[in-house]
Amino acid sequence: MTARTVAGIGTVGFAGLGNMGLPMARNLLGAGFAVTGCDLQESRARAFAAAGGTVAATAAEAARGADAVLTMFPGGEDVRRAYLEAGGILDSAAAGALLLDCSTIDVAAAREVAAAAAERGFAMLDAPVSGGVAGAEAGTLTFMVGGDAAAFARAGPLFAAAGKNAIHAGAAGNGQAAKICNNMLLGVSMVGTAEAFLLAEKLGLTTQAFFDVAAVSSGQCWSVSQYCPLPGPVPASPANRGYAPGFAAALMLKDLRLARQAAEECGAATPLGAHAADIYEKMNAEGGGGEDFSAVVNLIRRLRS
Repeated sequence: MTARTVAGIGTVGFAGLGNMGLPMARNLLGAGFAVTGCDLQESRARAFAAAGGTVAATAAEAARGADAVLTMFPGGEDVRRAYLEAGGILDSAAAGALLLDCSTIDVAAAREVAAAAAERGFAMLDAPVSGGVAGAEAGTLTFMVGGDAAAFARAGPLFAAAGKNAIHAGAAGNGQAAKICNNMLLGVSMVGTAEAFLLAEKLGLTTQAFFDVAAVSSGQCWSVSQYCPLPGPVPASPANRGYAPGFAAALMLKDLRLARQAAEECGAATPLGAHAADIYEKMNAEGGGGEDFSAVVNLIRRLRS
């Protein structure tokens, strides 16, 4: 099959084929792009090959000759290493290649790598995503994007293939800033939602009765209406499948730590964000990191059981 070419992008290098990266790469393949990908885990590389992708041994090899390079890594040091080390992506990518890092990392790391890319003549976007594994599989992710406006426009076909929304948040690093602020708010709201449902229960309300009120009243939020932390009212919520993760508590803790780090660096007061981080620290310490983050309701129930 001839690769699709849109806005000068036909070939894509993709490094990091994990729970999020693999379905994103599959969606790019499904949209007609020729994708070369790599991952440290052989099973992920095999799954990518089965979907029609070309497997590379390293991120640098995946980037070589590609019109665009996407990366999805666990942390800032992984991103620094992949891009900045000798023989890495910046040394290997073709002149004029568009670089997109979709990892969720600290703002300082995102800006450092973007500055290094700019010095080498590359346009780079930090483009973390929201929507979890389900959104990655369905191609309905939201991209929060920092970087040059022209590069953002050029990346449009990639965003459209892997997601539903792409929002340009401003200069380099602003995509990461938007992501960690959003997820801090989500963490705080989930803790508050869990507390409210458990208080309602103690006061004699059924879960459904309180949901019916909260979902149409001033307490309504995504954590209530789309992701209710108790079984019953929202059939698609993780609470109805044993808290199997759509977004794991360990990842929520990672993002809350990033928000706390950013707040300390810029001098912002985030008392509720810090408290939410402490609660998720406890949840992870007690072995709940692999559960969905909404399972924090079970930790809160135990606090006064």
